[in-house]
Amino acid sequence: MRIFTLIALFVVMITGLAFSQTKLEAKWHCEKATVEHKIDIGDMPDHSYAIAQGSCTATSPADALGEKSGQYNEYREVWKSSFTFHGHYISTTEGGDKINYTYEGTAPSDMTKVSNKWKIVSGTGKCKGLKGSGSCSGKMNADNSVDWECTGTYTSAK
Repeated sequence: MRIFTLIALFVVMITGLAFSQTKLEAKWHCEKATVEHKIDIGDMPDHSYAIAQGSCTATSPADALGEKSGQYNEYREVWKSSFTFHGHYISTTEGGDKINYTYEGTAPSDMTKVSNKWKIVSGTGKCKGLKGSGSCSGKMNADNSVDWECTGTYTSAK
């Protein structure tokens, strides 16, 4: 009976370590979108849809995942003094692996304070099987670039 109990404890401990959450903190600088298209809805003034695509660079030392750059594809709905957005972000690690995120957020139309919630949905190479979630807060600069500070947690499948 003691051996069974010790084995059960060992299995629980190893399982807990295998799926433990790791804290993630990152800072990103995203240049002004390289592709932007806007369509006015026409139902009332200041209501439009937009899509945007661009790139970002990690600005703090490599985070726990070793991310260094990324690409975003984003859909936005602008409504008078605010907008909502959602998109996909694919980051590349120092080792060349990819991490696929989805995100959604809100901001005033002048983008003085932007926030989003993100999820890790997949990865390649050493990042295969990653899952995670968190949030970012950002601020638009005069050149229409955005600086982000992101926090969250992730678990590895390995």
